[in-house]
Amino acid sequence: MSFTIRLLWIVMVLLPIAAAAQITTLPPNDTTQVVQIKKADRLRYEKKDSLTELQMLAGNVFLQQDDTKFYCDSAVIDRKNNIVEAFGNVHINDADSIHTYSQYLIYYSDRKVAYLKKNVKLTDGKGVLTTNELEYNTDTKIGTYTKGGKVVSGNTVLTSEEATYYGDMNDVYFKKNVKMRDPQYDLDTDSLLYNTDSQIATFVTKTHIRADSGRRDIVTSEGYYDLKNKNAKFGSRPVIKDGSTTVIGDEVGFDDVTGESFARGNAVFRDSAQGIAILANDLQANSKKNTMLATMRPVMIIMQEKDSIYITADTLFTGRLTDKANFENTYLRDTLKQTVVLDAGDTTNRNRYFQAWHKVRIFSDSLQAVCDSMFYSGVDSVFRLFHEPIAWASGSQVTGDTMLLYTRNKKAERIQVFDNGMLINKTGLNYYNQLRGNTINGYFVDGAIDYMRAKGSSESIYYAQDEDSAYVGVNRATADIIDMFFSKQELSRVVFRSEVTGTMSPFRQVNHDEMRLRSFQWRDNRRPKTKFELFEDPVTEQ
Repeated sequence: MSFTIRLLWIVMVLLPIAAAAQITTLPPNDTTQVVQIKKADRLRYEKKDSLTELQMLAGNVFLQQDDTKFYCDSAVIDRKNNIVEAFGNVHINDADSIHTYSQYLIYYSDRKVAYLKKNVKLTDGKGVLTTNELEYNTDTKIGTYTKGGKVVSGNTVLTSEEATYYGDMNDVYFKKNVKMRDPQYDLDTDSLLYNTDSQIATFVTKTHIRADSGRRDIVTSEGYYDLKNKNAKFGSRPVIKDGSTTVIGDEVGFDDVTGESFARGNAVFRDSAQGIAILANDLQANSKKNTMLATMRPVMIIMQEKDSIYITADTLFTGRLTDKANFENTYLRDTLKQTVVLDAGDTTNRNRYFQAWHKVRIFSDSLQAVCDSMFYSGVDSVFRLFHEPIAWASGSQVTGDTMLLYTRNKKAERIQVFDNGMLINKTGLNYYNQLRGNTINGYFVDGAIDYMRAKGSSESIYYAQDEDSAYVGVNRATADIIDMFFSKQELSRVVFRSEVTGTMSPFRQVNHDEMRLRSFQWRDNRRPKTKFELFEDPVTEQ
């Protein structure tokens, strides 16, 4: 056989095989169903019957439909039924954006739906989804698993019994027994939407989150958690516990980068270690600065077993005392003993202050007060009341320009009034014991007034009573110092010290309407008589 004849024979034998390996079979009409054979080491036809004809490909198989490419070890194409079955190292390259891998595939080319089994993996470059069975639509780029799977995005691992992946949006919607594990967060829920690009987890049902090694515990039914930027926002009254503190609100959010957080709508902040609770419709806090601002009908509660203290104002604010520069010399160091009384690293309630502005009202069972602004220091447990302060205790009213209320173990211990101090004790329908001085100092026992002292140009009016509590006379006197002593919340005796002048008038000879010291005003109508009256507009005395 000549060389020319042998060459012609080789060409005639190999040409059909090569042509078969590159063959493209076109259906007569619908071009969207076309799966092109781009490459295969071997190809053969098998006709099962008059209705079934199969194309069998093996070795480095490469198929394509529109922008979707299929790779596998071997494949069977049923053109009549628009079915492609692929085996071994299956790889779907969907428009160079989404890659799916498995060991087995059955693909319906007319619907562009793939069913993958055995070691299935889908990745969009942002996250990796793995499962044993996956349904994937190459047209809509939507994948679904229903028999358990996992998505890994960076350091975050999410598992669930069911999930749907939306390739165009990089969203994965997890359902049933959803668990998210991250070095900083653990999350358990029944439904969760997670974006592999933005790393935002969105909650649509009850969700439990544990963060900061379990120190922060969150229960919510609505909201999102941004793992990349470390911020979150929750709705439907979430409960956030962080150490000894608990925050609840209609809407709560925080940013761990800036330390800022908020709670809105019937918000509640509670610190069980400090025994403090703050309620408001708007709470703004900063964990780095350890501050909190409460507005929109705020209430602060200093919790006690029997006699909690309630404080309201237009605005409440709390922060670290050591952060206030102008308080450094006053509160951080004892100048006489030259010892530090408060260290900047102190995280207890000693290193905390509270401020209140405008329409300040204070209520406890034993003491009530109103003023325009207030400052409370944890290091000395003193309430400082400014701008026309008024305090009521044991049936008595105390007024002055500035008032200091000292507490011990959250109970009133001492009161100090500067400039225009005045004590009024109502003893009858129109009878008032009165004490006035430049300064007034008083002491409490078990929350009740025990002793009051007026000093500097002091004046008093005292209704004397006999052993049967019958009125016998009215004493009006002045002295440098006047002391009033109380028993069972009633005035029991008065002691005058230094430069005393005064008169005792028979009770029936006195015009009681004239028994008033200078600047007398009985303002009981401004007193909050229960904690439920704290937000009632105070009545201005005429």
